[in-house]
Amino acid sequence: MPMRPRSTARPDPTARMLRTARTVRTAVSRAGILARLMPRRVRMRLTLLYGLLFVVSGAVLLTITYLLVNRPNSTVLVSRRGGSGSPGDAGVRMYRRDEVPGAVDSFAHEQQQQAVRQHAAEMQHLLTQSGIALAIMAVIAIGLGWLVAGRVLRPLRTITTTVQRISAHNVHERLAVDGPGDELKDLADTVDGLLGRLEAALDSHKRFVANAAHELRTPLTVEHALLEESLIDREATVDSFRANFERLLTLSEQQARLLESLLTLSGSERGLDRREPLDLAELTDDVVLASRQEADRRGLRVEPHIEPAFIWGDDALVERLVANLLDNAMGYNAPDGWVTVVTGVRDGRAFLRVANTGPRIPPAGVNRLFEPFQRLGRTADNGHHGLGLSIVRSIAAAHDATLNAHARPQGGLVVEVGFPLRTPAAPLTHQVTAERPGMPTADGRAHSPLGHSI
Repeated sequence: MPMRPRSTARPDPTARMLRTARTVRTAVSRAGILARLMPRRVRMRLTLLYGLLFVVSGAVLLTITYLLVNRPNSTVLVSRRGGSGSPGDAGVRMYRRDEVPGAVDSFAHEQQQQAVRQHAAEMQHLLTQSGIALAIMAVIAIGLGWLVAGRVLRPLRTITTTVQRISAHNVHERLAVDGPGDELKDLADTVDGLLGRLEAALDSHKRFVANAAHELRTPLTVEHALLEESLIDREATVDSFRANFERLLTLSEQQARLLESLLTLSGSERGLDRREPLDLAELTDDVVLASRQEADRRGLRVEPHIEPAFIWGDDALVERLVANLLDNAMGYNAPDGWVTVVTGVRDGRAFLRVANTGPRIPPAGVNRLFEPFQRLGRTADNGHHGLGLSIVRSIAAAHDATLNAHARPQGGLVVEVGFPLRTPAAPLTHQVTAERPGMPTADGRAHSPLGHSI
């Protein structure tokens, strides 16, 4: 008979997608049901886990015991009478089951059948009693599991209760969990460390807000006094109005710089949104050129020693870092002082070093200079608010850079920022060593090619 042609029609993609969607929906539904059936409390889950492990272990043990006891006997005891005719030849002989002779005594056969039935009954009795014992021990194991789980979770409940009670008003409290150095003790110590960091952050935030409010309130008070003076003075002239307006304009510019610094500090603490290839030397050279006029006005010598240093980062933030370091070095300086700016590569990192003369700084107070609104008694004549170095620290942290600073014994400060090095396509970097001309010494000064300190 003729063969029917095989269908070459492909399955409908829409139907296949619908079947796949139904399968996924069914799986998700089953997973949701299982999730709802699972107990929500950890103590209940641990109790069920302990009970289940005991039941499984007990069932495996009973199964092994049953199989060992129920091993089939491969021998048969057969009573025989003397086959050779001698009266002393009667006795019991042991045969394998497959070797039992056909002429087996009927009494021995009945004994064998009775032994088999008795063995089966004993095994059934053993199985029943073992099942009852397993059920009783399962109940006991669940009860003991409930108690053990509660005992294990007691420190966690204490930690949870204490953490829920701690707020911004009593963040100084600690868990202070005693006991062996186990995982729960490590967890409690970790939470205590977190609370300590939160307390320090809250204190720093409070000081920052108080200092910012003070910095903003002072010029506002002066502005209010100037405006009030202009309104009250009936004999005010155009020159007096102009003088007051100039002072108001200066105060407004200072407040604008303060707000801009606060915004920069807030933005740098959030981290970087983008990273691009940068040449630290190029950015530093631009900042130094832009500050020449201000340095000449102050009577300061700015001595750059710029070498290529390629990094990844945000050009605006890195430029702000360099500008703040240079502005700080010029703002807190001495008459006829100097500022050295050095860039290069050392120990596999790109670095920027800014050193300056100026008033002596206590070595123990150098780190405080990088806190917001900290000046340590230093004075500047251009409206510094004490945010420059704190912005430097935040920008350095956002670029995974190291920040080191120390006071010069003769007065002034040395600040060095080390950036992760970016290897450029062309090897244009130069390794900087302490013996090369123009490198700063331990006090931050630079050596000239003639060998004397600049």
